[in-house]
Amino acid sequence: MFWQTSRFTVALDRPQVMGIVNATPDSFSDGGRHATTAAALRHCETLLRDGADILDIGGESTRPGSPAVPLEEELARVVPVVRSAVSLGVPVSVDTYKPQVMQAVLDAGADIVNDIWALRQPGALATVAAHPRCGVCLMHMHRDPQTMQAAPMEGDIVDGVLRFLEQSAQTLQAQGVDKARIALDPGVGFGKTVEQNFSLLACQSAFLDLGYPLLVGWSRKSSLGAVSGLDVDQRMVPSVAAALLAVERGAHIVRVHDVRETVAALAVWKAAQPAALRAGQRPAAR
Repeated sequence: MFWQTSRFTVALDRPQVMGIVNATPDSFSDGGRHATTAAALRHCETLLRDGADILDIGGESTRPGSPAVPLEEELARVVPVVRSAVSLGVPVSVDTYKPQVMQAVLDAGADIVNDIWALRQPGALATVAAHPRCGVCLMHMHRDPQTMQAAPMEGDIVDGVLRFLEQSAQTLQAQGVDKARIALDPGVGFGKTVEQNFSLLACQSAFLDLGYPLLVGWSRKSSLGAVSGLDVDQRMVPSVAAALLAVERGAHIVRVHDVRETVAALAVWKAAQPAALRAGQRPAAR
């Protein structure tokens, strides 16, 4: 399997580590340490030295209860970072749901649109469909960042998330976007309870059966804090554990803050695989 992006055909015969670059002053995870363009670019370089395969740049926090960022402010935060990051030799993803930001970063050379709204905002679907090659990640989110945890989903959510992602991918393909450009994200932490989030991990094979690359983001999420008792700045170990479990269950891309530690854990995982897997072959989706 591979993921087609603007400039790169990303081989998924081994797990890909997507490093998070929060170009925001109010990120839940890093307190705005990379809010300036220079600081964000230094962080990009650090993540690459640590072993990141993909960079994911975001200019708006989507933590529960976070306010929306005005368009011009998000553009000012993200576009200068993207313009420089595209020279670093790896795929550059941008975490945004605004079609105007999507267009601007694609014009600047970005490779992937990573959208928590799965292109449901007016104009987003058309923006991605009009691009000849960019990759796109469609994520499931219940409600919106302002209300998602105030009124999370109810009951067993796996089938509902599956149906949503499958329909979103089919809608995009109906607009002429090749399946190879599409990845799916079940949206851990976006309008789900702790138990529901862990059910997504337990039932992850069902998402693999849809036949798309699977991107999973557990890093520093509140569900990890709920089961470990650790504050957000202490969640490196549970974050790496969750990423490793996701990969063990077939995830193709893990979106993480702690790149160096995740890469090291995956090296141990790889060493424990049968010889065929060490040679670069992934098991068939269950």
